[in-house]
Amino acid sequence: MNLLNFFRRFPNEKSCRKHFKNLRIKQGVTCKQCKSKEHYWIKTKEQFECKSCKFRTGLRSGTVMEASKLPFLYWYATMHLITSTKKSFSAKELQRQLGHKRYEPVWAMLHKLRVVMGERDRKYQLNDFVELDEGFFSNTDQVDSKKTPVLVAAESFPLKVKKKHKPERIVRYLKMEVLEDRTQNAIFYEAKKMINSNATLRTDGLQAYKYISKIIPKHQRIICKDKKEVSKLFPWVHTAISNFRKILLGIHHGVKSKYFQNYLNEFCYKFNRRSYNLNIFDRLLIAAV
Repeated sequence: MNLLNFFRRFPNEKSCRKHFKNLRIKQGVTCKQCKSKEHYWIKTKEQFECKSCKFRTGLRSGTVMEASKLPFLYWYATMHLITSTKKSFSAKELQRQLGHKRYEPVWAMLHKLRVVMGERDRKYQLNDFVELDEGFFSNTDQVDSKKTPVLVAAESFPLKVKKKHKPERIVRYLKMEVLEDRTQNAIFYEAKKMINSNATLRTDGLQAYKYISKIIPKHQRIICKDKKEVSKLFPWVHTAISNFRKILLGIHHGVKSKYFQNYLNEFCYKFNRRSYNLNIFDRLLIAAV
C-alpha cells in the first residue's frame, strides 16, 4: 500500500477509529473483570460494555494504544510508514512527518510498536536448516568499548538451481536476540526459545555452543579459522548482521543498549514478512490489537 492509497483508505481520524473498532470486534474483546467475550458497543461513549457484568472497555484499552493520547490517525500513519520501507524511520523524522510538537510521545509510540513486533515473532520458532552465530554492535552508552552481543539465527532452504558465486541456500526467516552475556547459560536459554528441537543447526566452534546439542540433536559444530570460509558457512547470519549495522549507523546513528532489542524486533519483523507486500500493514494492526 503506497502513501496515496493509505490516505484514500484512511483520510481522517473518524475513518481510523471506525476501522479500529471493527477490527477489535473481529478479533474479539475480552472483559477484564469477568473474562466474557460478549459485548455491546456504546456509540455515545465509544466503549464496549460486557453483557455479563456491565464492565466497560475503552476503544484503546488492552491494545498497544492504551493510555496514549495521540490520535488514531498518528498511530495508523506511523504503522504505514514503518511497514512501507525496508529500512526504518527515526523518531525525530517521524515527528517531523506527523507535525507533532513533542518528541517524547512519538518516540514512545514507535517503541511500543517495536515491542509488539517482537512479541509477535516470539510466537514462532525457526525450523529446517538454521545458522547460528553472534554479532557485536556499538551502542551510545558503551563502557570500556564494550559492545552489545546479539545472538543471530537464520532459517534457510536449498536452492533448486545453484548459481555461481551465490549461496547454496535461500534465507526464509531471521531471529535476533540481545544476550546479557556470552556465557553458556545465556546462549543455551535464547537458542532454546528461538529454534525448534527438530531443526538442523550449524554453529561455529565456540565452547558455549557445545551444550546446545542437548536440545537440538542435529547440531553441526564446525571449527573454522579462515574468515572467507566462515562467510560461506554462515552467509545469511553475516548478511543480517551487516544490514542491521547499516540501519543503525545510517538512520538511528546509534542507540542505547536498554532499547537495543526493540530495534532488532523491527528489523526481523519486517524481514520475515518481506513477501507480504500490502498485508504487512494489516498484520501489524492485528498484532497491535
